[in-house]
Amino acid sequence: MILLVAVVAGLIAALIRSWICHSKFISFDIQAVWLVFAAFLPQYLAFSLRATRERVPDSWIPFILIGSQLLLLIFVWINRKKPGMWAMGAGLFLNFLVIALNHGFMPLSPETAQKLIEPGVTVSLTIGERVGFGKDILLLVESTKLWFLSDIFLLPHWLNYRAAFSVGDILISVGAFLFLWSLGGSSQRESAEVKNAENI
Repeated sequence: MILLVAVVAGLIAALIRSWICHSKFISFDIQAVWLVFAAFLPQYLAFSLRATRERVPDSWIPFILIGSQLLLLIFVWINRKKPGMWAMGAGLFLNFLVIALNHGFMPLSPETAQKLIEPGVTVSLTIGERVGFGKDILLLVESTKLWFLSDIFLLPHWLNYRAAFSVGDILISVGAFLFLWSLGGSSQRESAEVKNAENI
């Protein structure tokens, strides 16, 4: 959800920037886009698509998550000279690290999980088990390695949408915003600086 907000905000900001600077909207100039689709598809099938997610064994989730993170890290490295990619790479690495150290799942504390439940709804939460059909595993804070990198943040109540996210998710969203913002065009000076940076 936080990434979606960043993408929408980045596109709007890029359009405004293009209009203010009277510059053309720059086309996507990125390499190995297929890596993003290769990373997204397994997660979509395992977490989002109702027809398939119920058939994906929990034992497959660590391989799907870690494999997807590695593909995205490779994608970011290939495009590392593009705006925002270092922030995205840092976020992906932090998520990869905490997932790899906690049984291949993103840790979620019982306290945070309880806040995600709608008022009046009763849900049985079991420590050490996967939460629903998502990427999270319910772990006590004291049992979580690098707990501060896990899903510890919640969206504000006024958004009327319940979701938890991590520090890594924030950095990924910042990187996505910066990349999309850069598509709004730039001044001649900024273009020269970018070209010089790419030649280094």
